[in-house]
Amino acid sequence: MSQKLWSVCSPARKCLKSFPFRWTRGISSGTACLGSVSLKGRSCLTLKDFNSEEIKRLLWVSGDLKHQIKQKKQYLPLLQGKSIAMIFEKRSTRTRMSTETGMALLGGHPCFLTSQDIHLGVNESCTDTARVLSGLCDLVLARVYSHSTLEELHREASIPIINGLSDLYHPIQILADFLTLQEHYGSLSGLTVSWIGDGNNVLHSFMMAAAKLGVHLRVATPKSYEPDQSVVEEAKHLSKQHGTQLVLTSDPMEAAHGSNVLVTDTWISMGQEEEKKKRLKDFQGYQITMKTGSVAKPDWTFLHCLPRKTEEVDDQVFYSTRSLVFNEAENRKWTIMGLMVSLLTDYSPQIPALKL
Repeated sequence: MSQKLWSVCSPARKCLKSFPFRWTRGISSGTACLGSVSLKGRSCLTLKDFNSEEIKRLLWVSGDLKHQIKQKKQYLPLLQGKSIAMIFEKRSTRTRMSTETGMALLGGHPCFLTSQDIHLGVNESCTDTARVLSGLCDLVLARVYSHSTLEELHREASIPIINGLSDLYHPIQILADFLTLQEHYGSLSGLTVSWIGDGNNVLHSFMMAAAKLGVHLRVATPKSYEPDQSVVEEAKHLSKQHGTQLVLTSDPMEAAHGSNVLVTDTWISMGQEEEKKKRLKDFQGYQITMKTGSVAKPDWTFLHCLPRKTEEVDDQVFYSTRSLVFNEAENRKWTIMGLMVSLLTDYSPQIPALKL
């Protein structure tokens, strides 16, 4: 199969020459650099808008909250008196539960709004909704069909907007994925992640973040299911800028070759149900199995953002010790907590930052 590969030497970086991203004892030199990064007041529509240090800062805060709250059993009411409006045009187990429980754990109040409670652009315009919610809460998380809805909310609101999923990006999923990989491998820089499946919103978010963390990306999608071309062009630019490899192919085994992490997602997203028969035919040969993993590195692991269908990955892989999917699902909570805290406060993590 044809293959496209971009690889260049990485330029020198002022603050971080590499990204081992492991929790350590004692203060590391990365603390001073990341400690100066502030995201307060920002929105998070796509990781395209965040540079390397800002993404690392989000992972640092998320890992810190998990350590302080889960491991040390501390109560950190960092968002006491704060509230979040959760607009869901699409249903979700992990996004809803992680945001509601995470906000409550931090002392805040989540308010869940379905399409039966709020009709964006129907009963009330997005502009009016954004302005109303800006006076009623501190933060909005919106899980929507069209990314343009998020852009309009962001444009008209005076409070931060978080993308809970759109047709173009799913940034909060990727933060959880990278926290999971950091915990497992102790380091992100130099890892190779292989995406085998649809060129969808989750892949787009991987492509906007991987190179910034020193992660190589190998992508296999069937013909006519490639990622958005504008996203590809930006990913090529990021790969060149950060000295990582980006491989695009239609051969799953080629993509899996030499990889540390095999990743897939649903082949049939919400709103694509009528395409099911055609998609199942077009994605034949894309199921991740132990045979796929046979060409990966010996320490290969597996990720899936869930819910999962057996045609995407078989039980032997999904329930094996190589599968990190349930840790990945739990980390949706810690990373959305880290994101909310970062956008609403000046919180400084209590654990050291990065060991360089």
